[in-house]
Amino acid sequence: MSIEIVAPMPGIVAEVLVDIGDEVSTDQELIFIEAMKMEIPICSTSDGKVKEIKVKEKDKVEADQILIVLG
Repeated sequence: MSIEIVAPMPGIVAEVLVDIGDEVSTDQELIFIEAMKMEIPICSTSDGKVKEIKVKEKDKVEADQILIVLG
């Protein structure tokens, strides 16, 4: 079962904190998005392993866009 981590709002990817294959835990910070002149941390919603990273730093993202897939 895959878990998709999505952007809560439009913004720009400021920093990706994980790599494919990393084990992550619930509430761990995965990505920072710049929106409204603030850096917003995007956290894991469950334990898992990073299966895909669908964005890179400086990418523009839309609300509900998939950022990371956990497997």
